[in-house]
Amino acid sequence: MLSAQERAQVAQVWDLIAGHEAAFGAELLLRLFTVYPSTKTYFPHLGSCADKAQLLSHGRRMLEAVGVAVQHLDNLRAALRPLADLHAQVLRVDPSNFPVVLASHLQDEFTVEMQAAWDKFLTGVAVVLTEKYR
Repeated sequence: MLSAQERAQVAQVWDLIAGHEAAFGAELLLRLFTVYPSTKTYFPHLGSCADKAQLLSHGRRMLEAVGVAVQHLDNLRAALRPLADLHAQVLRVDPSNFPVVLASHLQDEFTVEMQAAWDKFLTGVAVVLTEKYR
C-alpha cells in the first residue's frame, strides 16, 4: 500500500498531530457538520448544540483511532476491524461520510509529499472501514 518513504511521511504527519487529538478532532467534527449537515444524525449523543467538552472528547476518540491505524500500517484490517464493525453493523454510518481534514493546522509543515502520502493512507483507512458494507 505505502512505500517506505510514504510510511515515513505518514509517521511524520502523525507526529505533528499527536498531542492535539482532542482539539484537531473537535474541529474536524465541526467542519464535518458544516460541510455534511446530515452527518449530525450519526452523533445523537452530541445533541443539536454539542458543548465543547463533548466535541473534544469525541474528536479525541476519532483521532486516536487514526493513531492506531498509523501504528498498524502493515495490518490495517486487523487494527480497524472493531471500528469497521461498529460503523457498518451498529451505527450504520454512510461510508461516504469519512472525510478527514487536518492540513489547516499543519500549514507549512505539511508538504505536498506528506499530503500525498497522508491521502493515500487515509484512502486505505476508508477502504478498511467500508469493507463491511459490501
